[in-house]
Amino acid sequence: MSTDRKSEFSVIGRPLPKIDAWAKVVGETKYTDDLVLPRMAYGKLLRSPHGHALIKRIDTTRARELPGVYAVITGADLPRVKFGILPVSQDEEALCTEKVRMVGDAVAAVAAVDEETAERACRLIDVEYEILPALMSIEASLAHPEIRIHEYGDGPNVHKNVALQFGDVEAAFAKADLVREDVFFYEGSTHLPMEQHAAVAHAGPDGKLTLWSSTQTPHYVHRLLAKILAMPAAHIRVVAASVGGGFGGKIEPFAHEIAACRLSQLTGRPVKIACTREEVFYIHRGRHPVLMWLKTGFTRWGDITGSHIKTWLDGGAYGSYGVASTFYTGIINPVTYKMPAYKFEGARIFTNKPPCGPKRGHGTPQPRFALECQIDKAAEQLGLDPAAMRRRIVTEPFTKTANHLTVTTTGLAECIDRVVEASGWRDKWRGWRSRTTASPSEKRRGVGFACSAYMTGAGTAIYWNSMPHSGVVLRADRSGVVTIQCGATDIGQGSDSILAYLPAEVLGIDPKDVHVHPADTSLTPVDLGSYSSRVTLMCGMAAIQAAERLKNAMAKAVANKLEVGPGELVFRDRKVGVPDEWDKAVTFAQAVELGEAMHGVLAFPGSYAPPKRAGKYKGGTIGPSPCYSFTACVVELTVDEETGEIELHDVWIAHDIGRALNPLLVEGQTEGSVYMGIGEALMEGQVFRKGVHKQPSMLDYKSPTTLETPEIHTVLVETDDPEGPFGAKEAGQGPLLPVPPAIANAIYHAVGVRCDEVPI
Repeated sequence: MSTDRKSEFSVIGRPLPKIDAWAKVVGETKYTDDLVLPRMAYGKLLRSPHGHALIKRIDTTRARELPGVYAVITGADLPRVKFGILPVSQDEEALCTEKVRMVGDAVAAVAAVDEETAERACRLIDVEYEILPALMSIEASLAHPEIRIHEYGDGPNVHKNVALQFGDVEAAFAKADLVREDVFFYEGSTHLPMEQHAAVAHAGPDGKLTLWSSTQTPHYVHRLLAKILAMPAAHIRVVAASVGGGFGGKIEPFAHEIAACRLSQLTGRPVKIACTREEVFYIHRGRHPVLMWLKTGFTRWGDITGSHIKTWLDGGAYGSYGVASTFYTGIINPVTYKMPAYKFEGARIFTNKPPCGPKRGHGTPQPRFALECQIDKAAEQLGLDPAAMRRRIVTEPFTKTANHLTVTTTGLAECIDRVVEASGWRDKWRGWRSRTTASPSEKRRGVGFACSAYMTGAGTAIYWNSMPHSGVVLRADRSGVVTIQCGATDIGQGSDSILAYLPAEVLGIDPKDVHVHPADTSLTPVDLGSYSSRVTLMCGMAAIQAAERLKNAMAKAVANKLEVGPGELVFRDRKVGVPDEWDKAVTFAQAVELGEAMHGVLAFPGSYAPPKRAGKYKGGTIGPSPCYSFTACVVELTVDEETGEIELHDVWIAHDIGRALNPLLVEGQTEGSVYMGIGEALMEGQVFRKGVHKQPSMLDYKSPTTLETPEIHTVLVETDDPEGPFGAKEAGQGPLLPVPPAIANAIYHAVGVRCDEVPI
C-alpha cells in the first residue's frame, strides 16, 4: 500500500499495542480459574478409564458420606437430553448414563469444600463397567461393523460420507501430460492452550444461572445450556472470561461447564471446575488424523487439468464439528489454484478416541499438505521450478471456482513473488539441487515451497437462521468516552483491540477512548463466536456500521451549531469541525453533548451478515466465505543424514491480509501460525495406546520452544478487499497451512527423501 493511501488513516495501519496488553503483562488479567466467589465449592469429574464400555451400575454412597462433600451427581441427575455443537450430530451427554465411548468420558461429578476433597470423593465412586472392544483406528472401525460406537450415521461406525463432483475429472485426466496418484497421512494433534479449560457457575436465589467460562462461543454455550438444563434461555447468563488461548479447542460446550451449573443449582453455592492438563488432552477436539488419496492431472507446463481427492477422517468418539471438518478436507482446495474439474469424496469414521473437531484451520491443513507435496512431485517430473509452476496457476481475482466458491481479491501471485525474492529461492533451489552427493555425516541444506488459501469467516451459521452473524451496540457518553458492546471473544488474537481501533478511526478519537465490553450474553448483542477466522471481518463490519450511524447523528448536531452542512465536517484529533475553520471545531465530548441535546441518548446498533453465496448442492453451505486469504511460504533447513535430525533455519512467509488493520498484530498471528505448523510437521502427535493417551502432559507432548523456532520473515501483502473492514481479511489460521508441506518439500530438496506423513 502506498504512503498516500496509508495517510488517509489515523489509527488503521499503525502498530499499536493491544488494549489489554498491560493488564496481561503485569498479571492483572483475570482468567476463569482466577475467579473466587463467596462460599464457592470446587468440582471434579469422574472420568472413564475405559475406551469402550457399558455402564452397569454407579454407586455414589461412599462419596456422598465423605466430610466436605456438598453434592454428587450422575447422568440421572440431569435431563436425558443429548446435545452437540452441530444440529446433525446430537450424540453427547454431559455425564454418560449407559455407555462410555472413550477414556475420559465423564460419568459423575462432585462438589466439595476444596479440590482435594472432590478428588477423594471421585475415587470413592464405584462404577461397574462391562468392557467392550475398543476400536482405535479407521481400519479397525471399518473392519468391525458389528461393534457399533453409535447407532446413527451413514453406515456402521461411519459418521459422514461426502461425495461431490464438479466437471468430468476422467476427461480432465485424459487431457493431462502427467497424472499422479499419491497417498498421504496427517496425524492428529491438540491445541495446547496455555490456559486449561475452566468454568465457574452460580445459581442465584432467584433461580437464574450465571456461567463464567473459558469459551470461544458464549452464544452457543448459552443456547445449549438452556436445552441441556431444561431452563428458559432468558434465565441463563454466559460470560466468556479472558481466554488464555483457544485455537478452536474451546468452541463447544463441555461436560465441566454443564456439571458446574447443575452442581451449583443443587448446592446453592458457586461451583468452580478447572480441568487438569491431562483432562484437556482428552477433551481436546483437536486436529483430525486424516488418510488421503490424491489424483491430479497436469499439463507439461504445470497447469492442473483436474483433481480427485479421497479423505478418511479419524473422528474419535463423538460428532463434534466433524461433518463440517469432513467437507473442509475437500472443499477449499480449488480456491488456491485453477482446477477446471474437481471431485471430492470424504468419510468421517467413529473411533474410541477423544473426538476431533475444530483445531486452527480445521479440515484444511491435511489436504493442503497432500496437494502441495504432490505439486512438488509433479514439478520435479515436469522439470519445472515449483514456485514458478504455482505462480502460473493461481486463481484469478473476482472469479468462481469449479465448486462455486467466490474468490474476490487474491494476492497470491504477489505473495509468491515476495517470498521467492526475499529467500533467494531461485539460486538456492537450483544450486543445491544440482550438487553432488555428500558424505553420510554431512548436514544437507534444502529449501521447500508451498502455498495455501483460507476463508475469512464461514458464510453459514451453525444453526439455520436469517439473523445477523455479528452485532454490536455503540454508545457515546458526555465525557467523550465511547463504549462498544459485542458478543465476540478475544482468545489472544486481539479482537477486543480491533473493536476499539475501528470506531476510533471512524470517529477521529484515540483507541484508548473506546471502552470494549465483550462476550456477555446478558449485556452484549449476539456474536457467533471466535472460529473460522470470522471475528475481524464480521464484528469489524458491524462496528463500522454502528460508528457511522453515531457519526452521522453527531455530525447533524454539530453542523447545526456551526451553521454548515454535515458533509463538510471531519472527525479527527478528538474534535469535529470544518478543516478550513479548525479553530471553530468542537471537542468530541462537546459534540456528544450537542448530539444528546438533539437526539437523546446516543446509542446505535451495528450488525453484519455475510453475502449469500452457497452453491446449489448438498453441502454447498460449507466453504463459502465473504473473501479468502492467501499465503506463500519458503522454508530453509538442514538435515543430518546420519541422525535424521532436522534443523530449521529460516521461514519466509507472505500473507495476503487484504489490509493490515494493525500490522503488529497481523505479524504476531502469522508467526503464531508458523510456530503451530512447525509443531504439526515435526513434533506433535495425539497418539493413543489401548485408548490411553501416550503423552498427556506438556513434558512429554513435544511442541516447539524458542530453541526450535527459526527466524521468521513475515511479509504482509495488502489487496484491499471490498468485503472486509477497511479492506481487511483473515490472518489467524491461513498462514499455518503451507508450513508443513513446505517443510516436507525442503527435506526432500535436502536429502532426496519424500515424507508423505506428518509428524516427520
